Amino acid sequence: MTGFVHSFQSLGTVDGPGLRCVVFLQGCPLRCAVCHNPDTWEIGAGEETDTDALVKKILRFKNYFKDKGGATVSGGEPLLQEAFVTELFTKLKALGISTCLDTSGCLIDEHTEALLKVTDLVLLDHKYPTEEGYRKYVGCGRETPERFLELLSDMGIPVWLRRVIVPGLNDDEASVLQLKAIKEAHKNVEKVELLPFRKLCLEKYHSLGIPFPLEDTPEPDRETMSRLEALL
Repeated sequence: MTGFVHSFQSLGTVDGPGLRCVVFLQGCPLRCAVCHNPDTWEIGAGEETDTDALVKKILRFKNYFKDKGGATVSGGEPLLQEAFVTELFTKLKALGISTCLDTSGCLIDEHTEALLKVTDLVLLDHKYPTEEGYRKYVGCGRETPERFLELLSDMGIPVWLRRVIVPGLNDDEASVLQLKAIKEAHKNVEKVELLPFRKLCLEKYHSLGIPFPLEDTPEPDRETMSRLEALL
């Protein structure tokens, strides 16, 4: 089976536990204000690749994975190519390679459970504390991501909740305490990660002729991040 791949990172350190190969898939239905990869949005673009080729590529780095590492599929939005990711993860697990899915949880259909059955860990973006925030700065509502989390909980899939902290949008204490409460209410949520908003993507937006919605928004300082992380 083939899928559309945007890029491949050989040994990532921030996309799940340990050292991991990261496959960034092409295509995303969302338009997140903090997105660093607008070049992944177009559906059906990228390099068409089959799962065997990706498995072969990932196997070259297996000796580096040790006990904690493995492979992570990110995006774009990997749920747009569920069947492709399911086949890839099935082959990787047969070879003893840990699988991790980095997703917004914005899509659920009759194929989602099959994918999750071969997924060892989910990095789930929980972007904003309110429906208004989701609608304005993501492009979808909160309902589907929340249903996705409940499905993960029902299936007992380990989850790391993640949120990019954006000054003025979700950097208040109540917002972070909401994430803490979600973790405490779901035994499968192993931890919460707060990621500072960054504008390293500005040049990419400018080269594509796409306005960056948060260009005038400041990056959070270290003191703010430390204060919010302490709440967890």
